[in-house]
Amino acid sequence: MGDAFAGAAWLVLAGDAVLLGIVQLSLQVSLSAVFFASLLALPVGAAIALYHFPGRGAVIVLLNALMGLPPVVAGLLVYLMLSRAGPLGSLGLLFTPAAMVVVQALLIFPIVAALTRQMVSDLWDEYHEQLTSLGTSRLRAIPTLLWDGRFSLVTTLLAGFGRATAEVGAVLIVGGNIAGVTRVMTTSIALETSKGNLELALALGAILMTLTLLINAMAFGVGELAKRRYE
Repeated sequence: MGDAFAGAAWLVLAGDAVLLGIVQLSLQVSLSAVFFASLLALPVGAAIALYHFPGRGAVIVLLNALMGLPPVVAGLLVYLMLSRAGPLGSLGLLFTPAAMVVVQALLIFPIVAALTRQMVSDLWDEYHEQLTSLGTSRLRAIPTLLWDGRFSLVTTLLAGFGRATAEVGAVLIVGGNIAGVTRVMTTSIALETSKGNLELALALGAILMTLTLLINAMAFGVGELAKRRYE
């Protein structure tokens, strides 16, 4: 076991090309998923918070429930959509990084949208009278409230990124875990462990844990900064 840890440390310190390639692809996929999911989730979450419409309560319940969407279910749905027999099969996205971005964005969307809705709802309760007195419509209030809650939104986006980087089942279904093409950290750890290549698995695990710690440290730092700002 000691040799495995030593080998893992050497891979990290030496900047092994295979290791770096896997980490790079993982970050590219996860960051892209957070970006595309947030483009839609932020305004949708804010709109649900500010507008009242029939079925709004059901939408909120559904959005909160989807925060716990099983990754394998999301992977299966995207697989069916992108397979040759699916409606988007002609795009040829299955078993590509693009498919992995899609499925991770699907998992991130409800998290960002639900947390954004709650944040914007709280801010609207606080600034409703002031914004109304200035003649600001609900539509025009959305960017204002999103900007005012930017520190909380950073924490929300970090939560989505954390969900993406830790994902295994969904990306395995739509990505296929193809070496040099769709093999990310989580799927590589599972594969290399089953093969007995503990050095690479441990090295990837150490990097993944470091990323997790950094994400939590950043979320904590942003939260503390927000508290000081509003004190």
